[in-house]
Order: sequence, then C-alpha cells, then structure tokens
Amino acid sequence: MAKKINYNILVKDYLLIFIGSLITALGINIFVVPNKIAPGGVSGIATVIYYISNQALPVGMIMLFLNVPLFIIGTKYIGKRFIVRTFISTILLSLLIDATHSMSLHIYNNYLTVASNLSADGSVSTILTTGYATDILLHAIFGGILMGIGLGMVFKSGATTGGTDLAAKILNHFLPGLTVGQYLLLIDGAIVLLAAVTFRSVLLALYSIITLFLTSKTIDTIDEGVNFAKSVYIISDKTDEIANTIMRDLDRGVTSLKGKGMYTGMERNVLLCVVNRGQITQLKQIVKSIDPKAFVILSDVREVLGEGFKTYE
Repeated sequence: MAKKINYNILVKDYLLIFIGSLITALGINIFVVPNKIAPGGVSGIATVIYYISNQALPVGMIMLFLNVPLFIIGTKYIGKRFIVRTFISTILLSLLIDATHSMSLHIYNNYLTVASNLSADGSVSTILTTGYATDILLHAIFGGILMGIGLGMVFKSGATTGGTDLAAKILNHFLPGLTVGQYLLLIDGAIVLLAAVTFRSVLLALYSIITLFLTSKTIDTIDEGVNFAKSVYIISDKTDEIANTIMRDLDRGVTSLKGKGMYTGMERNVLLCVVNRGQITQLKQIVKSIDPKAFVILSDVREVLGEGFKTYE
C-alpha cells in the first residue's frame, strides 16, 4: 500500500528550503563575498574563484558548477528521501545568490560601509575598497549567523545544500581512514588556506574561521533549539518520597532505576528525571528538604522529545 503524502508537511518543508536558501544567499552576498571572507565550503571556493576571475563569474553559477558533479557522484550516499530536496535546494541557493547579487551590493555599499575618511581612528579592523571602509569583524559575525540561520532551516526541512559535507562523505567512502568530520575539517581548512594565499591576507583567513565557527554553532541552535533541559539522577534512601514530591510539585515524570553501590554492595533505587532549566532550583530544594544526604547528578540535555517537552515533527 502506497504511503499517503502529507501535503501540509510537504509545503512546509519546501517553504523552509526556499526561505532558508534566501537567507543564506543574503548572508553570502551582503556580508561574506564583498569582504573576501571564504569560510570553507563551496561558497568559500566560489568566493576565491569570483575574485580570481575579476568578478566576471557569478558566485551562484560557480557554486552550481561545483555542486552538481558532487551531487551526481554522491547520490548513492544520500538517503532516497533527501535526493530530490537536496537537488532542489542546491539549485535554488545558487539561483538566489545570483538573483540577489545586485540588491545585496546596493545594501552593502549604501548601508554597511562608511566613507574611508570617517574611519581614521584605526580602532576597528577596516579594509579599504573603492573609497569605503567597513568593519570586517562585524561582517564576519553577522555573515556567519545569517548563513547559519538559513542553512539550519534547510537542514530542518530534511535537505542539504550539497557542498563540502557531501565531498567529505564521498572521501570517507573511498578512503575510510578518516571520519566524515575529519575530512570536512581538512577540506574547509584547505579552502580557508587557499583564500589566505589568494588574497595574501592571514587576517582574512582568521575572519573566515570566525564565520565558519558561527555558522556551525547557529546551525546547531536552529536544529536542536535553545530550550535546553536538564537530566537529573538522584541517589537516596528516600526515593519514593522524593519521586512523589517531584511528580506533584513539578508535574514531571520520574523513572526509578535499579542501582548497586559497588563500595557498600547495597542495592538501591536511582531516580531519573528530566526538567526544564527553570525547575532546577525548585528540584534541588525538594531533594534537600527530604534527604540532605542525597547524591544528585545533573547534566545538560540538548533535546527532549515527548509529553511536556518538544513534540515530534
């Protein structure tokens, strides 16, 4: 029996791909390319080639030219569910980068630069381009955040934009000596180094690393959310009373696990509970009031799915 297609989810996913690709394109065009920032990835290579060609070759076209062969070669390494979406997002991002180039350049020249004679104090990192000065650090920061938001939205839809992550998977398949993450680090590092040599600037390479780092962290934030929770293990002689109070006062479920103290040889219950960050103080007070000698272990939880927390998408 054929699986029924949920068109509401399908429309939502493709809308995320479009909006995410548009945000990524604006981040690249407004903040990254004008400042010769090459934060790894295919966009970094495209930025280098764009300036080597004296800005004759559009960045989006270069990215598409580099991405399509990678996509064709790596199709077998992507799950079937992602093939169509990845192909669409790859093409869409390239088209949007070129389509928004003129508008982005207008924004950059008119709103994000100041006359070079207004930046004579030298207190910020500046680069002179056609009579204008701009703080590259700010551009590196906001470029990384904007690209991370856009790419995070694309990833949330179940797609990717191809690029060096796909190249890393291909290398890992044929040369499994390194992990995908290690190959990705090597590839992106090589691109940053290439940009530093091409533009003859170590400073630009350092800015590129900042952008790359912020892009990665922002993608993680979009993908995993910001509502971190805490998992709590409680070892006590009064687990029943503690569990009942937590369930009553905090409205949180508690799981009892069997444990054994290897030093004493005694068996006892260990409580496992997941709470929001705002409930940690109250939980500590509950445990302290019932058993001040209880042993409590807290750890961060990046994502919790289920009743009382985040729903399944």
